[in-house]
Amino acid sequence: MAPFKATGEPQRVTVGHCLWCQRRTGTAFGVEAVFDQAQVESLGEAVARYRHVSDESGRWLDIEFCGRCGSNLGFTLEAVPGIRTLPAGAFDDPRWITTECHQFRHVYTRSRRDWSDLSSTVEVHEQHFRR
Repeated sequence: MAPFKATGEPQRVTVGHCLWCQRRTGTAFGVEAVFDQAQVESLGEAVARYRHVSDESGRWLDIEFCGRCGSNLGFTLEAVPGIRTLPAGAFDDPRWITTECHQFRHVYTRSRRDWSDLSSTVEVHEQHFRR
């Protein structure tokens, strides 16, 4: 069960390709559902925080994670007060997040990794290839 509860629809879904998001997630990008802070409630788990200051803008992001297991719980941004992001993969059932129902926004694509593209130049398997 996710240690948070979100009500209503997100303003958008942001796919962040910046180098920091790549390091933060350990992969090619971060995917965050963006809500008004009032729409998000913590469900009592021990939340830990880390403040990251951007090398580029000098502004901070307060990243939250589970103090018990280390799972990513999203962040707040100095540049956009009043919003709260929640990682798309942290919802109990993230299938409700779709491009048909929500505005998706890719940011910092100048840092996008070519190898994250599902193009015809790479193998694509719906299940593990050793199945």
